[in-house]
Amino acid sequence: MTMNIKNPIFCLFITFILNTNPLIAADDHPHEHAEETHQIEADDEHDHGEEQTGQNEHLHEEEDRVHLNREQRLSAGVLVETLQPRPIPNEIEAPGEIRLNTYASSRVIPRIEAQVIQRHVRLGNQVMEGQPLVTLSSVSMSEAQAALLVAAKEWQRVKKLGKKVVSERRFLQAQVTFQQSQAKLLAYGMTSSQTKRLIDEGDISRADGQFTLLAPQAGTVIRDDFVLGQMVDIGELLFELTDESTLWVEARINPQSLYQLNIDAPARVEVDNQWIDGKVIQVHHALDEKTRTLSIRLQIPNPDDRLHPGQFVTTRIETGTPGETALTVPTAALLRSPDGDWHVFIEDETDEFEPVEVKLIRRLPGIAVIEGLEPGTRIVTQGAFFIQSELAKSGFDVHNH
Repeated sequence: MTMNIKNPIFCLFITFILNTNPLIAADDHPHEHAEETHQIEADDEHDHGEEQTGQNEHLHEEEDRVHLNREQRLSAGVLVETLQPRPIPNEIEAPGEIRLNTYASSRVIPRIEAQVIQRHVRLGNQVMEGQPLVTLSSVSMSEAQAALLVAAKEWQRVKKLGKKVVSERRFLQAQVTFQQSQAKLLAYGMTSSQTKRLIDEGDISRADGQFTLLAPQAGTVIRDDFVLGQMVDIGELLFELTDESTLWVEARINPQSLYQLNIDAPARVEVDNQWIDGKVIQVHHALDEKTRTLSIRLQIPNPDDRLHPGQFVTTRIETGTPGETALTVPTAALLRSPDGDWHVFIEDETDEFEPVEVKLIRRLPGIAVIEGLEPGTRIVTQGAFFIQSELAKSGFDVHNH
């Protein structure tokens, strides 16, 4: 039997079958099926990406911290302080010159004309109080030594006889002569122990005129301008000693600033890009005739003997005027991140430290004014460089956004 496909009824039946069969309909639209499949895969990838991003952020938060136990903190000298607004000191800046602390210095001079016999110390030597410095010889000293030995023997004899045997006049005369002879040697430069030793030995050959000058204080020999065999006059300088553990700085300021200064006011001195803390100890009351400035004397320590008289320095003296308050940290607490931003380390949890970016407002000697943290934040004031090194070892880029 032959099928007549031109029959209208037959065509309508075929069309109905094709449109109502889901399998055949899907095959007729393959591009729509592909788009739906692609969308489902994209949604799956998006969900997986979000999950991976969350994991990366969690790892980032874990890496952006350093844990130190108690032993590590003590070994590295890590100190943590609570950040609080503090007064910003007002300061006067003035040029200055380092001077000897004359209150801790002394000069060694002969009290009689003498000749240098032996030198016991040299320029730059550290000496202790009572240490021999130089041995001198003098005719006047020889005569005085001999006179003491004679007076000592006479006094011992008269004292042994007593007032019942010798007259009171002779007894008193012997005593006075002995005391005057002893005082004369002391005035010439011998010490009490040296004169006592001379008397105890009682040897007239010891009256040779030689005597040794001793160090009146502990310190450094900063001057010894003489040679062996030299004749020195009365009052001629042989040695100058000073205790260089503290020095003076003479600063010149405008007299109008005097009312703001107080004795014992904190001061700082800049030497070789380092600041040394000191204080005001004296204020002169006469202006310099040439500069019309007023001299302020500061006292500073001399660590490791790095400072020497004659050095020019910059001084900063705190005034009595109250300053504004701000958040300040020690300069050692402020570090640079690799991209150049300033940051400090904060203690977020017990023994957990992380870097936080801050804004540097201004620098002062030893401190920095910052913004970007809230008062009460616990920050690392010492040992920040150690923590940054530990953070760098973990491979984390020290920068917190």
